[in-house]
Amino acid sequence: MDLSNASPVSVAADIIETDAVIIGAGPVGLFQVFELGLLEIKAHVIDTLAHPGGQCVELYPDKPIYDIPAVPVCTGQELTDNLLKQIEPFGATLHLGQEVTVLERQADGRFLVETTKSTRLLTKTVFIAAGVGSFQPRTLKVDGLDKFEGSQLFYRVRNPAQFANKNLVIVGGGDSALDWALHFVQSSENKPESVT
Repeated sequence: MDLSNASPVSVAADIIETDAVIIGAGPVGLFQVFELGLLEIKAHVIDTLAHPGGQCVELYPDKPIYDIPAVPVCTGQELTDNLLKQIEPFGATLHLGQEVTVLERQADGRFLVETTKSTRLLTKTVFIAAGVGSFQPRTLKVDGLDKFEGSQLFYRVRNPAQFANKNLVIVGGGDSALDWALHFVQSSENKPESVT
């Protein structure tokens, strides 16, 4: 498509103009910030999670991972912390807890990106570093159960200490459910009363 004769797009006051937008704040998205920063390209990063790290922090925050080049072993949280330290000099802006709802090419060739929190960006380049997609837990579909979320019902283990001396029921058919069940059964500190 030839856009050389396109008229410029008028930019509304609430639109953020930037060189690049990265969709995904997991390890690949964060490393993309670093690579762009080396070229003096400013980036904004959007992620549905409320924190950077993506799947590594959601599934492996304290679990050893072994498949990172030149890093024999680290946890998902350590990898994320190191990437955040590495990109610090480049001043990327993180838009966390937001999902992209609009990605639309404009007449001048740039892209308009909008999120669920009404963040609007106009950019020359969009990098999609979303891995397998937006990381959302599979919630239990039981009427009235949502009122217990965050007090008795948890979809993620952020702090194992909060489950010490509690009776736990771990539901799930994936690796993380089994990993956490084994962790709590074998743990000497933060030991729960029981694990089912």
